Amino acid sequence: MKLEKHLIARGNSDYDVIGNYISSEDSVVGIDARRTHIIIINKLIQLEQKLDKLNKKLKRLESGKKKR
Repeated sequence: MKLEKHLIARGNSDYDVIGNYISSEDSVVGIDARRTHIIIINKLIQLEQKLDKLNKKLKRLESGKKKR
């Protein structure tokens, strides 16, 4: 897996969309920390759910091989 493929480069249209979405003029650092953390936590939850599904599928496949 090449990491570069998964990063959002500055030239990518998503870069500005996400940047504008999380930006905050009221913040010292320029982003809304609460909104940013909600996005990150939501994505982590999605990844956890996908991993759970894959683990369940893997266990079913492994248990099927043992029965043969």
